[in-house]
Amino acid sequence: MAVELLETLKESITAYTGLSPTTFFTVVALGLAIYYVFSVMFGGSSDHHVQPRSSSFEESEPLPPPVQLGEVTEEELKAYDGNDPKKPLLMAIKGQIYDVSQSRMFYGPGGPYALFAGKDASRALAKMSFDEKDLTGDISGLGMFEMDALRDWEYKFMSKYAKVGTIKTPEPAAAPEPESTPTEPVQPTDTEPVAVVAAAAAADHHSKVTEDAPSENVSTVTSEANKEE
Repeated sequence: MAVELLETLKESITAYTGLSPTTFFTVVALGLAIYYVFSVMFGGSSDHHVQPRSSSFEESEPLPPPVQLGEVTEEELKAYDGNDPKKPLLMAIKGQIYDVSQSRMFYGPGGPYALFAGKDASRALAKMSFDEKDLTGDISGLGMFEMDALRDWEYKFMSKYAKVGTIKTPEPAAAPEPESTPTEPVQPTDTEPVAVVAAAAAADHHSKVTEDAPSENVSTVTSEANKEE
């Protein structure tokens, strides 16, 4: 069986290459020898190309544990936008602050979402907006789909990043108390006695008219009765 297979191989080599089996194997051996010589002579160049590749996979330094900030103002949160490498990279959603330092390639300087860092970007995330006016935690007036999108972002941050604080709610300004104006005592004027005298005179005249009216009526009735008699 092996002899028949060898004979078939020889016939195939002769048919496809036009060479005798001995010449064919000699050429193959010579090619392998040349390849080996060249690989030994120029093997250093391949090592040179591999070296940079290994250096690119150097292990990065481990991130420090998240630092709890407690309550901070929006102005204080701006200091954690990633521009200071010694500070953590923070971002807030709905007043809750998260440490996103592990995703610095996205939220750090030069990343696609870098403008969200150091801010409460709830409105911008809900609307998927990159406008400066939407970089705020005010979510009033948002639609149902926008609130659903914001809720998805919130769940993602809660499950992936550590919460390190909250944004301090500004206290409403107290309304100013109305100033009380002192009431001045009413000073009597020079015209008041005249008015009082005039009112008294009018009242006296009215009483006289009232008293005289019945007597006139009685005299009139008496004269009329005498005439009838």
